[in-house]
Amino acid sequence: MVRSAVEVLHIGSACRDITSDDPRGWRLGGGVTYAALTTARLGLRTAAVIGADAAAGASGELGMLRAAGVDLLLVPLPEGPIFENIETRDGRIQTCHAVGVPLIVPPLPASWLAARAWSLVPVAGETGDRWAATIPAETYVALGWQGLLRDLRPGVRVARRAPAASALVRRADLVGVSHHDVEQGTSLAALAALLHPGADLLVTGGRDGGLLVQVGDDGPAATLRYLPTATDRETDPTGAGDTFLAALLASVLRPAIVGRSRSRRSPDLRFAAAAGSLVVEGPGLAGVPDRAAVLVRRARERVRRAVVPSEETQVDALDG
Repeated sequence: MVRSAVEVLHIGSACRDITSDDPRGWRLGGGVTYAALTTARLGLRTAAVIGADAAAGASGELGMLRAAGVDLLLVPLPEGPIFENIETRDGRIQTCHAVGVPLIVPPLPASWLAARAWSLVPVAGETGDRWAATIPAETYVALGWQGLLRDLRPGVRVARRAPAASALVRRADLVGVSHHDVEQGTSLAALAALLHPGADLLVTGGRDGGLLVQVGDDGPAATLRYLPTATDRETDPTGAGDTFLAALLASVLRPAIVGRSRSRRSPDLRFAAAAGSLVVEGPGLAGVPDRAAVLVRRARERVRRAVVPSEETQVDALDG
């Protein structure tokens, strides 16, 4: 049986998140694992380059990705990122136990290089600008920005790193970031100035919904605000933003995936919000939903019709 062409290639390092509810003492994480499993379970032909230390590379969770149809290329790392996450009412307290090392650009199969979209989802700044030079000119690029905005030192609480110009950020067509990952008072115009005209900037705000900013020649050209999709329970918020961004990317690459009548190649916020609301209901990667579950959840939320024009100018407008 001939398999279809790869539609999306995800790139990043897996991390290990310390937890007491797993006999190993940790659970596999990292934006690349959530993103790859999301697009595969939504029905897209998916490949992934994943940096992994010895323990992560032997984890059972990678079997979940393979079972979903993800083609994996594991890049062995002498040290992978390790984090400890404590959830509080005021947000996550994250401590770095190991920083990891940069992810090299390995030789890639020609079919992977030709994927319609590349999704770079670093967790510890491992995908630098050298990756930008590898991406073919015609490829649609998504970027999980938060993984480049962390100041990491072993044994120290993770601190924010100010957004800065880079070849990778400038190359990306769809950029996602949480409002928790930038300083309060950061303007959307300041973030948009780092992206190329025509790009979309997604700013997620968890229970407060979020913003999708369309970048023009002189900064934000239009801003849409979406309300969150209600979740039945929150078991583990890890990966919600990565799942949201991956589902949003899927809606651009395969518009029909969000409904038979859809043909426009534009981000579908309600579809992505439904996916994000589902992943938090299970522990770790076990919560990543398939297309059927996302469509059911979105249908349940249609009465909310939550995408509306917005006049917001700052990231922290999502607070409250």
